Amino acid sequence: MLKTLLQEFIHRQSSAGIILILVTLCALILQNSFFAEIYTAFLHIPVQVSVGTFGITKPLLLWVNDGLMAIFFFLIGLEVKREVLEGELSTRAQIALPSIAALGGMIVPALIFIAFNATDTFAMNGWAIPTATDIAFALGILSLLGTRVPASLKVFLMALAIIDDLGAIVIIALFYTSELSILSISVAAIALLVLMLMNKMNVAKKAAYILVGIVLWVSVLKSGVHATIAGVLIAFSIPLYSINEHGERFSMSKELEHDLHYWVSFFILPLFAFVNAGVDLRGLSPSAVLSNVSLGIMLGLFLGKQLGVFVFSFLAIKLGIAKLPSGSNFKELYGVAILTGIGFTMSLFVNTLAYNDTDMFHYADKLAILLGSFTSGVIGYLFLRTLSKKE
Repeated sequence: MLKTLLQEFIHRQSSAGIILILVTLCALILQNSFFAEIYTAFLHIPVQVSVGTFGITKPLLLWVNDGLMAIFFFLIGLEVKREVLEGELSTRAQIALPSIAALGGMIVPALIFIAFNATDTFAMNGWAIPTATDIAFALGILSLLGTRVPASLKVFLMALAIIDDLGAIVIIALFYTSELSILSISVAAIALLVLMLMNKMNVAKKAAYILVGIVLWVSVLKSGVHATIAGVLIAFSIPLYSINEHGERFSMSKELEHDLHYWVSFFILPLFAFVNAGVDLRGLSPSAVLSNVSLGIMLGLFLGKQLGVFVFSFLAIKLGIAKLPSGSNFKELYGVAILTGIGFTMSLFVNTLAYNDTDMFHYADKLAILLGSFTSGVIGYLFLRTLSKKE
């Protein structure tokens, strides 16, 4: 069952990677053509949801970033919970290598970014941008290599990316939280407590969790903590197994995970990429592309991720803390480490939080994410493909 779920997950992420590339190209073309005004107007379409006198009005861009991305993080939370309880992260031996690798993949890119931007207070807000890995793109490219890469390395990359996303969630909660509203935080805490009690009482109705989850999301949205954190909290409260009204044991968590994969992979992430990847290249100068922020992001993703992941993994294996994935070697592990530099959607997301989606750097920051991710993907793919031919 777990093997089937894993194969299905990898297959869908492979397909989603192609969609992400297409919508990114589409956004770039629209932003740099006579359709630019239409594209910009689309991003700022006002959308309002109201119940009685209470309402939330935001432009479409923020509904995607604050609302739909909460569903993406909800899915990440479900995946983390499943893997920790009974999957590839359920034992100390299994979790050791991807955890240490993910830690290195966050520390080294952050240090590279800081080295370039330590003297600029505003620019330093983006230190976490190159620490993320886009699981859809990375697994998609690895899947294109088929049997040339051992299955154990695909599992390693998936586990690393999930832990990486969990690290991003912690970073967002700790470092990208604005002024807090005590009232909203209190309501969110009560909603979370209700969800936990429902779990304990074996409530097996998805609708009940969704209803209370919406209250939690709105409360977190109004609290000053980024709304995507609500998605993870809701996911952790969903029971892995429940008993339905017929007395049958079923997994609500796995059902939700299965149902959401299609929507997240083929709608939410492509829409997020479409509204955030529109980089206006017409006003970019060479000095902007080679600015400290751009270099910190590009080198952080391309060099920092691969060095951090590989060096930390190498040391953990040599010290006996972890084991090399079965059937693989250090060269193949290094190839996978290169692919972790594909930050894309996660890096774009952190970028919007770090710089409040301002145009302070004239799109050079977003272009740096695209270039760093593209280079990591191409070099990683070619390295692994060349390696498999030689062997």
